[in-house]
Amino acid sequence: MRYIVHKHPLAIRWFHWLNFPLLAIMIWSGILIYWAYDPYAIKLFGTTVIKFFPEWFYHKYKINARLAEGMAYHFVFMWLFAINGFLYVLYTIVSGEWRYLLPQKHSWRDAWLVLLHDLHLRKTAPPQNKYNAAQRIAYSAVIIMGVGSLLTGLAIYKPAQFSWLTFVLGGYKTARLIHFTLTVGYCLFFIIHIVQVIIAGWQNFISMIRGFEVTDEQIVPIVSKKADDEK
Repeated sequence: MRYIVHKHPLAIRWFHWLNFPLLAIMIWSGILIYWAYDPYAIKLFGTTVIKFFPEWFYHKYKINARLAEGMAYHFVFMWLFAINGFLYVLYTIVSGEWRYLLPQKHSWRDAWLVLLHDLHLRKTAPPQNKYNAAQRIAYSAVIIMGVGSLLTGLAIYKPAQFSWLTFVLGGYKTARLIHFTLTVGYCLFFIIHIVQVIIAGWQNFISMIRGFEVTDEQIVPIVSKKADDEK
């Protein structure tokens, strides 16, 4: 016998699928801005180990400076990204969804066990409710990163008007470096998230579209504060 397990409310699904293209556009337009001045590299004992977008890259792919275009897209979609993120956080607070997103006492230990399970080094995964420990940490971290991107973005967008914010963040150069580092973090999150989705399987993916998952086991998860109060 097959059972339907309700997982994601409509609002969560909307915020998720809106955030995906918005963040992608922010990263793309941010790269256009970065290409106009790309100072960052990873160095070891004074020797450059990794140069983000080295000169041969620009020559091979004939990359032209597109600073104005990048800034235009970045500063428009910045507000859409911020509004979507704000409404998402507000909804999780009002609905009680935050209970399933915030890391718990043993989340870091369990996240390691989840990793071992995903790598097929451990037979069983630790028990979970709606999200496993690794997801709790990752999703909470992305929210913090979003706030960090918004603050550092404002600091380097309007360093005169937000001089106090630029000062708190360590100055213009430091704020820009933090902003760039957070962007790299988003790219890594994208890769890890997609891998996790593939590992979790089709049913897990489709549940983020239709809101429920079909399983062979009868599971009654707590999906909202309202549901929790009704129990």
